[in-house]
Amino acid sequence: MQKPFLIVLIVAVVGALAISQFTPDIYSAIAFFTGAIIASVIYTLQSSQSAPVTNEQYKGPTMTLYVGNLPYRVHEGEVKELFGKYGPVNSVRLVRDRKTGRRKGFGFIEMSEAGATKAMAKLNEFDFQERTLKVREAKSQDADKSESAAS
Repeated sequence: MQKPFLIVLIVAVVGALAISQFTPDIYSAIAFFTGAIIASVIYTLQSSQSAPVTNEQYKGPTMTLYVGNLPYRVHEGEVKELFGKYGPVNSVRLVRDRKTGRRKGFGFIEMSEAGATKAMAKLNEFDFQERTLKVREAKSQDADKSESAAS
């Protein structure tokens, strides 16, 4: 919210200077407000043409994928973009070492079930930033606990 205001303010000042150069008899305050109005109209038109950004999560059946052999320098946004090609992604969690804070090279992606199935087929053994990804369905922690209790 603060960035658009700053842009409008800068354009208003530039507009005020430009108007006062061509018509020196107009007060600078009037020129400033004219520039502000022109800038806000331009900003409104520009923002209405851009695609709306949605932060809504996928509400259908989901699956959590384990992704191994990730590059250590990769960010959540890059992984979300890669997996987002195959379906809606709800979350990306890259695991970090508790002591050092460095990424460990694996993570979990929660996404639509259909998208996850496609992503597993396409991205397992896929070269991503010079690393070969390993993509599997993540085992739930509840299943791990029940297996250890049974033995």
